[in-house]
Amino acid sequence: MEVSKEYKGMPLLGDEFPTIKVQTTHGMMEIPKVFAGKWFVLFSHPADFTPVCTTEFVSFQKRYEKFRALNCELIGLSVDQVFSHIKWEEWIKDKLGVEIQFPIIADTGRVANILGLIHPGKGTNTVRAVFVVDDKGKIRIILYYPQELGRNIDEIIRAVEAMQLSDKHRVAMPADWPENDLVNDHVIIPPASDIRTAKERLEQARAGQIECFDWWFCHRKL
Repeated sequence: MEVSKEYKGMPLLGDEFPTIKVQTTHGMMEIPKVFAGKWFVLFSHPADFTPVCTTEFVSFQKRYEKFRALNCELIGLSVDQVFSHIKWEEWIKDKLGVEIQFPIIADTGRVANILGLIHPGKGTNTVRAVFVVDDKGKIRIILYYPQELGRNIDEIIRAVEAMQLSDKHRVAMPADWPENDLVNDHVIIPPASDIRTAKERLEQARAGQIECFDWWFCHRKL
């Protein structure tokens, strides 16, 4: 497993995902290169053959086509050998009837340390982290969960879709989109940054082109 020498320290939002060569259940891969032109979600789990992680992998797999419909791939990671990953996948298929189709990284601990996935109070196990990386290889979302809490996979799908729409239409997404308490499925128009634009927003609202609570809080349907 190799990590680019140029990369140092935990990544931040907007950083390019570090170039990493990894052993996976689908063979050797170089990320993010292997996902060029696609979004991808890299998610870590504490360990194979554990109950909460098993429920997460089943949920990720059952929603795999939803991710792919968003031009988004999945790749898991834990500090386990590839043989353990393979046997765990076999167990999930035999006992639960679900075949895991996305790759899982067999980490020695090096990648986990680079990405800040090792909880200092939990030995060598990785936390439940999620990195959402866009089609240009930039990190757009980072989520961290404790070992005791399983992730909501539908929320990760919502986040990927919301970020893609935000990029495409240059808008912001409200809380709980597309079911926000104030604006329903509308998106937020970026606040005006000057007096002229603020007046234009109110004129657009009066003309029925957009809706506004005030000049700084306008929204519209996509």
